Parts: sequence; structure tokens; C-alpha cells
Amino acid sequence: MSHEKNKGNYRGRRVFILLCMGLAAVTLVWRAVCLQVLDKEFLLSQGEARHLRVVSLPAHRGVIKDRNGEPLAVSTPVESVWVNPQELGGEQQRIPELAALLSLDGGKVQQLLARRADREFVYLRRHLSPILAEQVSALKIPGVYLQREYRRYYPGGEVAAQIVGFTNIDDLGQEGLELAYEDWLGGEPGAKRVIKDGKHHIIEDVESISRPHPGKDLKLSIDRRIQYLAYRELKTAMKTHKALAASAVVLDVKSGEVLAMVNQPSFNPNNRQQLRRSHMRNRAVTDVFEPGSTMKPFIAAAALQSGRFQPETPISTSPGWYRVGVNTVRDVHDYGQLDVTGVIRKSSNVGISKIALALPAEEIWTLLTDLGFGAQTYSGFPGEASGLLSYHGGWNQIETATLAYGYGISVTALQLAQAYGVLATDGIKRSVTFLHEGDVSEERRVLPAAAVQQVRVMLEQATGPDGTAPQARIAGYRVAGKTGTVKKPAPGGYSTNKYLAVFAGMAPVSDPRLVMVVMVDEPANGKYYGGQVAAPVFSRVMSGALRLLAIPPDDLPMLETRRSHEEEPA
Repeated sequence: MSHEKNKGNYRGRRVFILLCMGLAAVTLVWRAVCLQVLDKEFLLSQGEARHLRVVSLPAHRGVIKDRNGEPLAVSTPVESVWVNPQELGGEQQRIPELAALLSLDGGKVQQLLARRADREFVYLRRHLSPILAEQVSALKIPGVYLQREYRRYYPGGEVAAQIVGFTNIDDLGQEGLELAYEDWLGGEPGAKRVIKDGKHHIIEDVESISRPHPGKDLKLSIDRRIQYLAYRELKTAMKTHKALAASAVVLDVKSGEVLAMVNQPSFNPNNRQQLRRSHMRNRAVTDVFEPGSTMKPFIAAAALQSGRFQPETPISTSPGWYRVGVNTVRDVHDYGQLDVTGVIRKSSNVGISKIALALPAEEIWTLLTDLGFGAQTYSGFPGEASGLLSYHGGWNQIETATLAYGYGISVTALQLAQAYGVLATDGIKRSVTFLHEGDVSEERRVLPAAAVQQVRVMLEQATGPDGTAPQARIAGYRVAGKTGTVKKPAPGGYSTNKYLAVFAGMAPVSDPRLVMVVMVDEPANGKYYGGQVAAPVFSRVMSGALRLLAIPPDDLPMLETRRSHEEEPA
């Protein structure tokens, strides 16, 4: 009886176990059907939400090159370190170690991560050096990752900083030509879909969504050799004369291309930790100044164009001053009787005022407007100033007289260089450009060739022994140019001890190729005349530029005389 009872219990337990196992099997099969068939799409979407990611593929920015293909701005791959605060977990004690390696304040890093604890991505430091990136990776801290980016590098440092400009940490143009040509230089990032593991490591590429497109290269008209030469000489002059600032522009008058443009003080775009905003300005384009006597050749050109004057027309400048209404125009000396050529050679304010007052104001205004004064050059540089040229209808006699020697009008160094380019090309005005072999958008005649050629003769005499700029001369080359010594505006009028020293000139005179403008702001070491401060800079830079461009000499007798003196025994 007991045996039968036990046997029945055994069968019952076996049936129960079999039923449980069968039920479990059915449950597993049903669950598998649900997972593999019924809930497949939902589960796949949930899996993808957790492990399938779209990641950006960085695209490098286009290279900026000079006219000879030398790099002025390049993008190099770098690593940036970021953190997922949610993954740090029990590794919080290692944050000070990481912060110290990255030269960050450990307490501030912990506060940052605490504030953003709900996020999955927080940058700690961007653009690490390769060695530092390796050290961060070697720490193997959970939740700390590296991401590939691009950093802009400027091989020339501060030499071309204000022209080229710079990008921000996201490689977007912020200043200069980097900003002006952002759409051209900036690359288009790509994207791909990947599967990441729980540690955010990519374990499989799923598909390519879009391919990255690198930015296009930009070839500038700048010649890095001439740019460096101008930079070196301008910086030396600024230190020598203890000046406040300085600018220089070199133009190829045949094409309108800017070969060099430098400013002082400058900055190093590779190291902006102590960057001053004022050092970033491309003063040659954005800052205006009264050009002083560098305006006189244009008044002379207007006089010759009118037919009322010839180069030999006499002008009395005695006794060295000239009353215009209640005002007095003065010369440095009493030059006596001069002709128009002598007025330019000696830079007589009295003589040029008399010439200007003998001309209709409208003719002067029309010529200055045609030369580009009072309007942008449309070079495409961001923040370009247009200067100031008031309408002739409001001029009185003293305003006409002072305009003739460069007061009451404001210009940029680039505007002045473009206008002198007209004197170098027999009256043809060409648009200026920062791009090499770019299309010349405008070329038109604004002065008759005969008048311009006569003005060039006057300007060549101004650089001769009896002129105001003998220090602008270059051995072996004929040089033409004009000085300007400008009193700076001050409360109630003009300062008596603060000046701008300016020189604008061209070479070689027989077939002008290059024009250069030099402006030195507030020289304060005793010398302040344009012929003493700015003309020597012109001479040294222009001499080097002519030789670098293999432009043949056009004054061999002067060159032979120079050589013979150098060969004489001491």
C-alpha cells in the first residue's frame, strides 16, 4: 500500500516537472518568437538607440598659399579630450590626475562635470599636442575619450597675420582673408553611422551617410619674400623712431595685385594668449589718415589736365606764406619763384594752394573721386574703410587750399597706393586684389597719359638731391615719389608735436612696375619728416622687391657710380 502510494507521488512529481519544463519551453519559444518576429522592429530600434550612432567626419580647411605656392595657413589633425560624466562613476578620484596633465584646475573640472552630470559629452580641452594626447590615452580613465579635429597653423607667424587673419577653435574664419573667404576655405564635414560598445568605442562601421569634402585652397597675390622684407624693415623703423604704429603696402601696378601689406604692431596667430584687439587690425585697409603732401601730385595732375598750367608755369611762393581769407598757408622756407615742377620737388604748400585755387573745385573733386578717394577699393577685405572726401559744393577757399596739401581728406594706405598706381600706369586705374591671377574687375582711364608722364618727372625730381626724399633713391633704379609730413588732429586743431610720416612712390620710373606706400604714426625719436622716416623704408623694401622679381635696373650710370665708390680703397 505504501509502495503504491509512493509510486503515485513519484508519477505526480514527474508529470509536474514535465509540465513545468514544457511550459518553460513553450514560454521560451514564445519569447523567442516575440523577440525575433513580433517585437523585432521595436527591439532593433532600442538597440540602435543605445549603440548605433551617427558620427561626424571632420573635413580639413583649404590651404592659404602665397603667389608662389608657399603655405601661409594650413590645417593639421589634432586630438581633443572630452568626457562622458555619466561613465566616470567611481573614477572621480582620478579627475585631479587628469586635470593636472591637461594643466587645468582640478576643482573647476569637478565643478564643471557636476553641473553637466546629465550630459554625455563635455569638452575638457581642445587641440592637444600629439604627445599630450598619448599621455591622456595612457591613463585609461573610463569615460575619458579623444576626438580627431583640425587646428589651423600659420607658418609665417606675425609676418602676414593681419592679412591672412585666423580661425577660432572650431576652424571657422574670424578675421582677415580667413573670414572673407570662409565659404571657399571651409570644408564640409561628412557623416557615417557606426555601432559603439558600452565604452563608446566604435566597433563597426555600418554605413556612410555623406563623404567629407575638404575646403578649397586659396592662392593669394602676396609674395611671402616681399612680405617678410616689408615686415622686417617696417618693424625696424618703428622701433628706431619709437613710433606708435606703422603700415606699408606694395602693389604690382600691372595687375593691381597686393604683393605685400604689413602693419605694426602685429601679433602671432599661433599664440593668442595675450592678444590685443588693436594688434589684429589691418591698419592699411581699416584705418584712415590725412595724407598730407602725398596729395600734391594729384592736384598737379588736375592742373596739367585742365590746360591752364604747364610743368614750367611760374608760381610765386614768396615770402613763404600765403593769406587765404583770415587763414595763412605756410611753407617751411621761402622758396621764392618756382614752377609747377618745383612746387612738387620742394613740396610747397603755398605753391600748390595757389594752383588749387586757380582750378574749379568741381574738377579737383571729380579727379579725386575718379582716383578712388572717398570710396572703398572693393578689395574684398573685411572692414575696409572708405575714407572721407567731402562734396565740392561745400568747399570754401581755405578748405580747397588745405585739401591740396592733404588736410581735410582721409584715406587708407591701400587707397593711396591704388591712386599712385594711376600715376604709374599712364593714367589707368586698376582694381586692387589680394588674389593671384584673379580677374581684374575694373580698368579704366582717369587721366591723360601726357599729364601723368609729366607728373612722374616731377616726382622723380622730388627724390633727387634737391627734393624732399633723396633717401628714397635706389642704386641702379630710377625712383619717383612724394613725401608727406602730417600734423595729427588734436582738441581745438592740430598737434604741434605729433606727426604722421608718409611716403608714396614707384619704381622703376622708365616702366613703373611697383608702387609702395609707407605710413609711420607718431615717430618720437627726434626725426618725424616723411623723407627722414618713411622714405628710407621705401628704399630698402623696394630695392629688395625689384631684385626678387628680377626687374632690370634702369639707371645704370648711378649703379656704376655707386660701385666705383664702393671699390675705392678706404
